[in-house]
Amino acid sequence: MASALAQSWLSAHIHPGPLDCGAGWGCSREKQAWAFSQTLLQRLRGPVSPEGVWTFTAWCNSHLRKAGTQIENIDEDFRDGLKLMLLLEVISGERLPKPERGKMRVHKINNVNKALDFIASKGVKLVSIGAEEIVDGNAKMTLGMIWTIILRFAIQDISVEETSAKEGLLLWCQRKTAPYKNVNVQNFHISWKDGLAFNALIHRHRPELIEYDKLRKDDPVTNLNNAFEVAEKYLDIPKMLDAEDIVGTLRPDEKAIMTYVSCFYHAFSGAQKVKTCPRHPLPPPPCPIPRCGWSPGPDGRFPVSWAPCPLLSPQDINNGWQHLEQAEKGYEEWLLNEIRRLERLDHLAEKFRQKASIHEAWTDGKEAMLKQRDYETATLSDIKALIRKHEAFESDLAAHQDRVEQIAAIAQELNELDYYDSHNVNTRCQKICDQWDALGSLTHSRREALEKTEKQLETIDQLHLEYAKRAAPFNNWMESAMEDLQDMFIVHTIEEIEGLISAHDQFKSTLPDADREREAILAIHKEAQRIAESNHIKLSGSNPYTTVTPQIINSKWEKVQQLVPKRDHALLEEQSKQQSNEHLRRQFASQANIVGPWIQTKMEEIGRISIEMNGTLEDQLSHLKQYERSIVDYKPNLDLLEQQHQLIQEALIFDNKHTNYTMEHIRVGWEQLLTTIARTINEVENQILTRDAKGISQEQMQEFRASFNHFDKKQTGSMDSDDFRALLISTGYSLGDAEFNRIMSVVDPNHSGLVTFQAFIDFMSRETTDTDTADQVIASFKVLAGDKNFITAEELRRELPPDQAEYCIARMAPYQGPDAVPGALDYKSFSTALYGESDL
Repeated sequence: MASALAQSWLSAHIHPGPLDCGAGWGCSREKQAWAFSQTLLQRLRGPVSPEGVWTFTAWCNSHLRKAGTQIENIDEDFRDGLKLMLLLEVISGERLPKPERGKMRVHKINNVNKALDFIASKGVKLVSIGAEEIVDGNAKMTLGMIWTIILRFAIQDISVEETSAKEGLLLWCQRKTAPYKNVNVQNFHISWKDGLAFNALIHRHRPELIEYDKLRKDDPVTNLNNAFEVAEKYLDIPKMLDAEDIVGTLRPDEKAIMTYVSCFYHAFSGAQKVKTCPRHPLPPPPCPIPRCGWSPGPDGRFPVSWAPCPLLSPQDINNGWQHLEQAEKGYEEWLLNEIRRLERLDHLAEKFRQKASIHEAWTDGKEAMLKQRDYETATLSDIKALIRKHEAFESDLAAHQDRVEQIAAIAQELNELDYYDSHNVNTRCQKICDQWDALGSLTHSRREALEKTEKQLETIDQLHLEYAKRAAPFNNWMESAMEDLQDMFIVHTIEEIEGLISAHDQFKSTLPDADREREAILAIHKEAQRIAESNHIKLSGSNPYTTVTPQIINSKWEKVQQLVPKRDHALLEEQSKQQSNEHLRRQFASQANIVGPWIQTKMEEIGRISIEMNGTLEDQLSHLKQYERSIVDYKPNLDLLEQQHQLIQEALIFDNKHTNYTMEHIRVGWEQLLTTIARTINEVENQILTRDAKGISQEQMQEFRASFNHFDKKQTGSMDSDDFRALLISTGYSLGDAEFNRIMSVVDPNHSGLVTFQAFIDFMSRETTDTDTADQVIASFKVLAGDKNFITAEELRRELPPDQAEYCIARMAPYQGPDAVPGALDYKSFSTALYGESDL
């Protein structure tokens, strides 16, 4: 019964025969388990080659072979810079500086720097590519450098219908393949995937090489291989792409396609051919690990069986029985071992399920997390936090490596022990391994994306900082410039406005430099935007270091540009105004500098005439009246000056450096001149009247003038009391203080402290005339009073000069006669007292 049960279980759970491992030969259980485990471990550790690495390697070798060398590993063979410099010399046809042959790191860096400097001299900007990265074997930077070289020396110079580089190459392909059916070249990836575009290019230029009508769009591998083989055999264009890679990729590598297509352009356009060496074929992908199984025998039965046989002796029966017992014992031992094996399988299967479930629960959502593109909208601080978070995840991922290897090891053991459900175990294990590979690839890709974004955001941050440092002072300069250009100016002279114009011209000379600085500042902002847009980075907000935006800078710059011509116009208007004012100043000064000295000269001449007493009084009077007429005739010059002064006032001119004369000074001088000539003429006329009335001879009059002029030390026409005392003493007077004070009250009735020549003449005439002088004065007052015995203050003020009238009014006593009226004054007693005939 036990034997039957065991046989039934084994028949149901153990596979009946050997399986093929996929390599064309039969595999034992041990070989299948070993192959399965090795494949799993290889999938866990296997690296992935960078895109286009073989294409770039073949392109480099196509040039290096001209110099008798080649490279095997693009990451390693350019590290010392020697082959890199040689490659540049071959493709450019120029000599580079002599390389350094040392093996030290500094020698390698120097060589690579020479190569990078040569590339930069060709107008190529190498962003984030440094000699240290190439020397350190950074594959990403090395491939980026090679792609830059390809773009510069193989693609950049392509020009088709005013388009160049990539666009020009694409347009060339479109023009050449336009007549061919099923060919629509729109890009450098999926448009080439079916191989027809490659064949169309060859057929367009070498129709004898391709039977294009026999090509089928549904057979891309054949199409691609046909084009590659024909190009290599007849066109000297080495094979750079792999047909299976192109067909098996959702989107072929654009850079590799461009590099290969550029060879067709140069081959068919007559330019220098870009030859490339064939690369090594890609290794075949690892074959899948099938589920292995085994069976106990070819017929599915146990090898031990017994059936009774007739005509046997007892010995034969005993021997048979012993064999049967031994067989049963062996079968029992086998059955126990099988039970232990099944128990072990159940334990391993349960362990596999637990570990697999734990792992699957851990990986749940991880792929979605790693595929997130949250870094595209992150700030620099956010990206650093994401990198730290990703580093933590990488540590967690590495910690789960052992669990995956344990799951693979358990699956291998289950296969070795011929687990009945090994197919499902292998499927689940395969899924875990595939997912693990995907997680590793996604983790690596996310780290690269995060690090790349971090570098780009750091570059953008540095550009933002540099922009802020230069934008702030430039903005302040523009604000100050706008204030200065709008500032009201008040000037009074031509020198002041010319100073402002000179300063404005100097400011305008700085505008070209300012415009270049503005463009440099805006270029910094544009570079930050370009980096963000080209890398799909969505910048959050504006520049964190400044609020001065490019729009603000451009707006203020336009305002400055508008204000400059307005300021020019205002300054030119003011300059014209000041030039007109300066003309008015010079015009007025020219006339004033003539009129002022003329007035002063005339004043001095009149003074000399009144003092010198040349000729008779009548001659002096005639001379003075001639002066008066000349002065009146000079009045038009003063009127002209008044007109010029009116223009100056209307122009609001307040100063004039060209003359010391003002119109007020001229007017005062003119009035003084008129007053002086009139007063002098009046004095001479009074002297004539006095002379005639007193009977003073001309000789006495000249003597009086000579004495007065002698003691008039200041030559002002009047003298103070001390000079007058000295004059009286010189004429023979013996004066006490009382007598002198009496005389001073007569000659200076207003107590001004000065004695004029006319007062002196009056005094001397009274002193030298006859005794009937008092009667003559009384007779004169009687005439003024209208034959009355008294005179009123009104009559005196009406008939006499104001000072004489007031003098008489103050000294005349009231009239006491019977015919007196209110305010009547006694002129008789006044006249008698005046000539010393009364005690009044």
